[in-house]
Amino acid sequence: MLTHLHMKHFKSWRDSGPIRLAPLTGFFGANSSGKTAILQLLLMLKQTVESADRARVLHTGDERTYVDLGTFVDIVFGHTVPGNLQFELKWRLPTPLTIPDPETGEDLFTITALEFESSNGGDAKKIAVERFSYSFNIGEKRYRFGMERKGGRYSLIAEGHELKRTRGRPRRVLHPVKCYGFPDEVNAQFVNAGFLSDLVLAFEHLFQNIYYLGPLREYPHRSYVWAGERPQDVGIRGELAVPALLAARARGQQVSRGKGRKKQHVDERVAEWLHQLGLIESFELKPVAADRRDYEVRVKQSPGATEVLITDVGFGVSQILPVLTLCYYAPVGSTLILEQPEIHLHPAVQAGLADVFIDAIRHRKIQIILESHSEYLLRRLQRRIAEERLSEKDVSLYFVANPDGTSRLQQLEIDLLGNIRNWPEDFFGDEMGELIAMTEAAMRRSDDGEKARV
Repeated sequence: MLTHLHMKHFKSWRDSGPIRLAPLTGFFGANSSGKTAILQLLLMLKQTVESADRARVLHTGDERTYVDLGTFVDIVFGHTVPGNLQFELKWRLPTPLTIPDPETGEDLFTITALEFESSNGGDAKKIAVERFSYSFNIGEKRYRFGMERKGGRYSLIAEGHELKRTRGRPRRVLHPVKCYGFPDEVNAQFVNAGFLSDLVLAFEHLFQNIYYLGPLREYPHRSYVWAGERPQDVGIRGELAVPALLAARARGQQVSRGKGRKKQHVDERVAEWLHQLGLIESFELKPVAADRRDYEVRVKQSPGATEVLITDVGFGVSQILPVLTLCYYAPVGSTLILEQPEIHLHPAVQAGLADVFIDAIRHRKIQIILESHSEYLLRRLQRRIAEERLSEKDVSLYFVANPDGTSRLQQLEIDLLGNIRNWPEDFFGDEMGELIAMTEAAMRRSDDGEKARV
């Protein structure tokens, strides 16, 4: 699970400062304040990891990736080149990483948490790694390994543990792999550097277990074709939500509902939430006919209602379906990045989404990082903290502002009773100002009416 993020010179962020990432992390703020950029940095790293091009330092995107951020000039703060982009991450490993000593066979390190930092320079034509490193602590001792460029050449960083050169091997020029990897030549030049590839694999595993759902969701269809494939996720636009549910049902995937409660299949859990949120009475995936690959999503809006297709009910059902599906389809321990999950939903359902997220992080160890404009979702989170159904330690909420072209972050201070002690001015608009203006308008109209009668 990601626990920390810090970025410098990325888009509208000169310096984000340290960002604590909790099991449930939310970013709120006005449009174009810089909220989405925080998510985009993580998505850029994910698509860099998934790129087949080992020489591409950062994959800023194209029409097939999660985000298309343009060129380095587009992503560097102030669009000033040459420029420098820096970021730092910390995360807890799902299982401890044990590194054996190649000379003795004994355990050398047992790592439970890792830190990564990278500095990358660039201009309109290219991006180059200036430095990257992995760090971890074993007891009181700190270790750090990476690469840095000095005088146009790269050298290894090795702090806390000596890397021993292989005798007789010629020294070759080293070049980083992407923005985070050691080249294969390192293993040939050093007899005890094999564990460095384990650090890289831990980084890649982190981003391979991040799943993203964007704000623009696909319209529902009258039928869906499924040929037995197993989608990795629900798609950027939620277009794979129904195939994902069918795949989960075919392989018998079940999800926990908590201690002492019977497990449910993924589609059953989704159906139950749709009912609890007051959207529909029942939800079912049915083949159009026997031995066909075509399926329909049929729903009932009330107990006595006729069963109809999902296209024939309110738009909100199809918009929340990918959100619910991803929460219960993604592997246990995954990180979900959600943009405006509340879009097209009634305020009551927006509030209910908070309960969905609380259930996912509690029973499936899912981490959720979202950006939102929903006051109702935030208020429900505050209420659940007050009710002790959610610990304030499991939530990290931020307000993002951009008063002068530079994004700034303010962490919301939430107490044990769910109160926000540093509520930003005009957080969700000027509610009091609206009420005062409405009252003044009513008084003027009342005065005008009195004068007209006189």
